[in-house]
Amino acid sequence: MLPPNSNKSFVSWTLIALAAALAFWLLAPVLTPFLIAAVLAYALTPLVDRLDALLGGRIPRVLAVISVELLFIVAVLSLFLLTVPIFAKEIPQLKAQVPGLLDRLNATLQPLLAQFGVNFSLDMATIKPMVLSYLQANLEESMHSLLSSVKLGGSVVLVLFGYLVLVPVALFFLLMDWKVLVARLMALVPPRLRAFTDSFTTETDEVLGQYLRGQLLVMLILAVYYSVALALFGLDLALPIGIFTGLAIFVPYIGFGLGLILATLAGLLEFTAVDGPSKAIVMVAVVYGAGQLIEGFFLTPRLVGERIGLHPLAVIFALLAFGQLFGFVGVLVALPVSAVLLVAGRRMKANYLQSGLYKGHP
Repeated sequence: MLPPNSNKSFVSWTLIALAAALAFWLLAPVLTPFLIAAVLAYALTPLVDRLDALLGGRIPRVLAVISVELLFIVAVLSLFLLTVPIFAKEIPQLKAQVPGLLDRLNATLQPLLAQFGVNFSLDMATIKPMVLSYLQANLEESMHSLLSSVKLGGSVVLVLFGYLVLVPVALFFLLMDWKVLVARLMALVPPRLRAFTDSFTTETDEVLGQYLRGQLLVMLILAVYYSVALALFGLDLALPIGIFTGLAIFVPYIGFGLGLILATLAGLLEFTAVDGPSKAIVMVAVVYGAGQLIEGFFLTPRLVGERIGLHPLAVIFALLAFGQLFGFVGVLVALPVSAVLLVAGRRMKANYLQSGLYKGHP
């Protein structure tokens, strides 16, 4: 249990926490690459330790760090190079199918509404050019805005270049000195609080570590499943949509919903002209229905574990709340802070159940 503290000590720690939160909010843009590196270092440090232990210390730790970081960079680049060309190739094809989809929509709605005495007809000669012009204008406007931002001081390029340089460099040093940094932070804890802090951080690390690593494995398995399942139905965009859906599962419900919408739209655009909308509806129902069953009844309970206690709604709230308060930096720290609050809540509940207030005596 936490040793009792005086009111003065409580006020002091509260002021320190508020000052830290204010500094964090003011420095959020500067801290972003370092926080990205810290999150990655936390997730990748066990892999470096295992590789170092597997080799029995026969090579310097720096080689293990470089190997793991290069493996991670190659994986990210491979994902990028895999999906971007496919989208660049397929999006113009999907845009070209819009006129056929509008014709099909008109042919479907006319007899359906006629049964209810409603005379309905779309003016295809006017709507088709308008829709295509809108899509083309949005694409050109987006490209113009991007090029303008690059020309105006090159801010976008500089920020992106800074992230591409700072994140790998910071990640390298954090992987090299992670244990040393943790030990130095723990050395700042007063001796009387050392036992409590050790047990608290150990439990927090267990909760967060199991959640992050288990969720990563779930994401990878689902990315493969959705890609293969959509490809079996003949969807041209199966690979990028499947990978996106699997990786977006990290945000419960919202990620799945976005993947479902993308697959439905792509299926309707691709299949409606030849097979009608039924094939797209069956594809989405089978693939995403089975995916939810696999994730909910097998993958998440076994790989993440309900015993961790991070409820999906709590994850959504934390991501949205911290994102609203601190931007992208808030999204990065949402889960670590949620894990800390979860462990603190468990201990407060345990202390309350053991207290005289709960048992009905002083």
